[in-house]
Amino acid sequence: MRIGNIEFGDKPVFLAPMEDVTDIGFRLLCKRYGASMVYTEFVSAEALVRAVKSTVNKLTISEEERPVGIQIYGRSVADMVEAAKIVEQAKPDLIDINFGCPVKKVAGKGAGAGMLQNIPLLLDITREVVKAVNIPVTVKTRLGWTQDNIIIGTLAEQLQDCGIAALTIHGRTRSQMYTGTADWNPIAEVKRNPRIKIPIIGNGDITSPEDTKRAFDEYGVDAVMVGRATFGRPWIFKEIRDFLDGRDPDTSMDNSWKLKVLEEQLRINVERIDEYRGILHTRRHLAATPLFKGIPNFRETRIAMLRATTVEELTGIMNRAMTYILN
Repeated sequence: MRIGNIEFGDKPVFLAPMEDVTDIGFRLLCKRYGASMVYTEFVSAEALVRAVKSTVNKLTISEEERPVGIQIYGRSVADMVEAAKIVEQAKPDLIDINFGCPVKKVAGKGAGAGMLQNIPLLLDITREVVKAVNIPVTVKTRLGWTQDNIIIGTLAEQLQDCGIAALTIHGRTRSQMYTGTADWNPIAEVKRNPRIKIPIIGNGDITSPEDTKRAFDEYGVDAVMVGRATFGRPWIFKEIRDFLDGRDPDTSMDNSWKLKVLEEQLRINVERIDEYRGILHTRRHLAATPLFKGIPNFRETRIAMLRATTVEELTGIMNRAMTYILN
């Protein structure tokens, strides 16, 4: 599968862009363990144009994580075009436009999935961003605004006509948020459409290697994107890759090994940022990781992780939790 000049090989698996999740430390680990492509946290076009420092910092990428995409969102043509030009200077491999984020602070203001209520503007933004930069532009979106308004079939053709290089479809509407079950049938219909020539990437409820294989086999997508199942589990990409490629599970990836991976994620973030913010970037993953879910009183452990403010405190909590698991 190819996006622009980027060759991914057979059945690539991508890390979804996620706010407060896909920082550089996490992306590096996901790439190491088999992610075919990773994406930054989404970037506000308006904040980027205003040079808000915290937003500009999200453009930092590493050669080790390539291919990497930077995702932008906004609600005006001018801001999105200007933001795309700024992003291009950071030298990502592609720019992704977010027309799928359902949260109120984004969609409620007309950006992200909110654009599904204003298709003419959505298409104008896409068309102008594609014209403004010299690297591939892709789009991530949803099936429609509500269950009564599934528009992805027509929208996919319109977006392709705007010049995008690939389309990621999350199998829910905006009104569903993250509830219920993702519906991959409309995604498959888009892929089967003879007019569609660009790669179609499926997203939604991919939590295991088996889910990933089913997405390729039953729905025919060109790539699969994994989101929430990666929290505190960057090694999921190795599990998926081994399964897709017919290899036996790697028995060296035991609980002790997984703890070391999470400790490395913490160390990377602290070294690249500082202790306080590095911990902020990491502890959400630690609180969500399946590694600690079997311990008694996990809620108390999770709260303690979320309140930790030093590396020593946080690693102490992690090691105490691991002591129970190993015993």
